[in-house]
Amino acid sequence: MRPPASSSNHKKPKAPPPEDTFEEALYLKMLGEKQKTVTVTLMDGETVRGWIEYYDKNMIRLTREGEPNLFIFKHEIMHIAEEGSARRK
Repeated sequence: MRPPASSSNHKKPKAPPPEDTFEEALYLKMLGEKQKTVTVTLMDGETVRGWIEYYDKNMIRLTREGEPNLFIFKHEIMHIAEEGSARRK
């Protein structure tokens, strides 16, 4: 006798991960509040240092000492790495 069609042979496909977990916004908010110095590596390999003063769904504002502040589109960012200490106020 054959097992019913609803047996474990027909597993439900996994749901795709949610588009937005809101973790990115929480992380950027924490970096901005603590004024943590970060290194931002861009898609072309260039790196810039500063702290994240503002962000939205499309870009970040990287504030730098002694250099112009930058607005960087998120699609141009390869990764953001925290550095050891917060900026001195």
